Amino acid sequence: MPLVPFLNMFGRLLLVALVILALSAGLYSGVNSVRERDWQERFATPLMDWLAVSPHPQMSYPWLAALYGLRLEPVGQMTLDPVDEERLSYGQVVTSTEGLGVRVRRLANSGDIIDVTFRDLYRDVSEATALLVLTHLNGLLPRDRSAGMDSLSDELNVAIEPVTGASDIPGGPTLERLVERGLAFVQLDKSDAARVYLRLNDGTVVRMEMPEPFHAMAWSVILLVFCVAAAIAGIFLYLLLRDVDQNLRAVESVAVRIARGELNARVDPRRGLLVRRLGRTFNSMAEHIQRLVEVQREMIHAVSHELRTPVARIRFGVQMIEDCPDEASREKQLTGIDSDIQELDELIDEILTYARLEQGGPIMNLQEANVADIARQVVDEQQRLRPAMQFSAEFVGDSESWALSDVEPRYIHRALQNLVGNAGRYAAGKVRVRCQFDEQNCRIDVEDDGPGIPESDWEKVFTAFARLDDSRTRTSGGYGLGLSIVRRILYWHGGQAFVTRSADMGGAAFSLVWPRRQGENSH
Repeated sequence: MPLVPFLNMFGRLLLVALVILALSAGLYSGVNSVRERDWQERFATPLMDWLAVSPHPQMSYPWLAALYGLRLEPVGQMTLDPVDEERLSYGQVVTSTEGLGVRVRRLANSGDIIDVTFRDLYRDVSEATALLVLTHLNGLLPRDRSAGMDSLSDELNVAIEPVTGASDIPGGPTLERLVERGLAFVQLDKSDAARVYLRLNDGTVVRMEMPEPFHAMAWSVILLVFCVAAAIAGIFLYLLLRDVDQNLRAVESVAVRIARGELNARVDPRRGLLVRRLGRTFNSMAEHIQRLVEVQREMIHAVSHELRTPVARIRFGVQMIEDCPDEASREKQLTGIDSDIQELDELIDEILTYARLEQGGPIMNLQEANVADIARQVVDEQQRLRPAMQFSAEFVGDSESWALSDVEPRYIHRALQNLVGNAGRYAAGKVRVRCQFDEQNCRIDVEDDGPGIPESDWEKVFTAFARLDDSRTRTSGGYGLGLSIVRRILYWHGGQAFVTRSADMGGAAFSLVWPRRQGENSH
């Protein structure tokens, strides 16, 4: 996958993941904030309700003022949130975070507001409740303690029971705190419910079971956050897949139009990111198909035109054989027919070669070959065919030291053969093959001293079946496919073919340029 689209898609997915993570964290924090405040108020309510009915809680429980800053404040002297003020008027407990502690307030029966601050709400409220229980039970006779424990359990929402068995009596540090302070707070883990052991004046040990502490990682919260995160991810995937589906439908629509014969139909290149590369590839394929169809149409038209002349001559020759007066005349007609058949065979070979190169290219068996040797071989072959013409091969500088190139020798030979043979037909007397090789590229210029090609026709000569003299005779040379074949061979080698005018010889100068080492440049 190309780096830029990958990074773009990865960036989108990362952004969505961060958004989901941020929303999940915010939701988790918000829900737990509400849950924790609700738990704090419910947990502190029994203690605050007990203090609210006391006429003078500061005087009745002086240790609350000493340990937790218990005080009574008139309603008018406190700045309260309107919602909290209304809740206090209904007798509810209101909590708020104050620095490192939790501030708890409740409207007393006297009309003032009880205000207490706990540093560790769970531990401090548990110990304050235990001190209330200790104070109350110490004031009861032993025979009344059982009923008192039941009453306190109901009012303070805790389980209170005496410790009777030796195995239930705490040991170690817990027992030392119990002896020293009269109570000991025990909590094995932050997520476990606490126990508070009380030692009454007569030595009786009482155990008080506290409610569960606040659990931030409750399964209901985790499930809620997971469902919200899944919903957000699902919405994103739906929007993403909907966009992909719409774009794929657009590509499908263009494919249907092409199947109906609308070969100029194309996918909008501004389509979504995920299918943009597909659209570009599809358009490239459609352009290639359209060009192949046009080439095929032109080939059919041109081939039918090219075949008429030799076929007509063969038919005429066959008819003439019947009327030949002697063996010499018959032999002349048979020689002409054989020549026409040879012409047809060459035409078919040219057409098949061009079609193979045009319609997707041949299977290139690239190998390291000496291009200088191929150039010399072509020059020697053409010199033997046209002994009256002067053919030469020249190498610029140290080109021969860079003559090894990754090519398909058979096709490079064919391209050079077409150019040198074509130059030999139109040259006045000289054809020069000039080779210039370096570390990066190979370049071969085929120049002649003929009439040359007008600049307006430099591109036309590479068109299939195009011949500037419009001649259809055998002496015109070729069928208009040679230069088209040359250009396609260079295309499949990652190079190009073009024509200019020779600076010193005056005629045409055909040039072939391709990378010396194919690597990633090969098709």
